[in-house]
Amino acid sequence: MIEVARLHRVENGSSLKAFADVVINQVLVKGVRIIEGTNGLFVTMPKSQGKDSKWYPTVTLVDKSMQSELQSIVLEVYQV
Repeated sequence: MIEVARLHRVENGSSLKAFADVVINQVLVKGVRIIEGTNGLFVTMPKSQGKDSKWYPTVTLVDKSMQSELQSIVLEVYQV
């Protein structure tokens, strides 16, 4: 089960459109991002910057159907 717990819109003219906190099977994932790319809106999981200044994912969904479901649910809440 996937549920959006909180959505914070970002209105600064950048490609970042919103942050969301999402509950996935009773696990809270904070910092899911909604980005506007060249092909439209998409959802990315949170990342953190390492000591080498590179960005690394902190959460990865390995199930492709769950990734698709997450994107659909988050974008649906964003577009309301």
